[in-house]
Amino acid sequence: MTTSDLLPDIGSDPRRLVRLDALHNFRDMGGYPTIDGRSTKWGKLFRADGLYRLTGDDLEAVRGLGLNTVIDLRTFAELEERGTFPQADHPVNFHHVPIIDSTWDVERAEQATDAADFLESAYLAMLDEGEPRLAEALSTLCVPGALPAVFHCAAGKDRTGMLAMLVLGCLEVRHEYIVADYALTAEGMERMLAWSLRELPELHDRIEAAPAVFSAAVPEAMSRMIDHVRSWHGTILDFALAMGVPSASIDHLRDELLD
Repeated sequence: MTTSDLLPDIGSDPRRLVRLDALHNFRDMGGYPTIDGRSTKWGKLFRADGLYRLTGDDLEAVRGLGLNTVIDLRTFAELEERGTFPQADHPVNFHHVPIIDSTWDVERAEQATDAADFLESAYLAMLDEGEPRLAEALSTLCVPGALPAVFHCAAGKDRTGMLAMLVLGCLEVRHEYIVADYALTAEGMERMLAWSLRELPELHDRIEAAPAVFSAAVPEAMSRMIDHVRSWHGTILDFALAMGVPSASIDHLRDELLD
């Protein structure tokens, strides 16, 4: 039995996926149970892929979410090449918090023989390099008035997945739901590939030419990351506190996001 076989079904709730045309991984993080019997609120916190593609009807749909805060986790180079959230059309509090300085090395990824092993290694390196920036992003979500908010990277998988783990862990969401939240990205990657083949062939070709592990969302990788954090600090919440996120800030986030 694999990790995937043990995950709760969270994708079937019609509130989960914000259905857009040019974005494929925009998801509501509501409805996740905590260890003390509460659950995360709907319509307060979202995770997403490349918000720079928002135009037309997609932008109108996102406008209806009433977002106050957007956190872009991509590198400076990605912003310069592809642009950012369309603040001129939908004013928000925009924060650029690049978790890593450069994207993953293609040559090393091509040599990977196991996706979970590669992702685990990459995520450990991300925590090592990006710990202060992850703390900054988490602290930004804790500011009064920040919600509703969305955070995103390019595909909404890796950098977004690491911040999602920290946020949900601080809320003390049950670990199997944190892994299930990450695993839903695999469906988003499939939607992105199908859309790009139809609408943006150059993106499709770029995805197809990249190492397969770049598109993988293996639940085992996130499960291992939670185990690492627990071995270091006991809980994800304690890890966030050790990163320097104030306890009062996390308490405010819990008040805002938990029923």
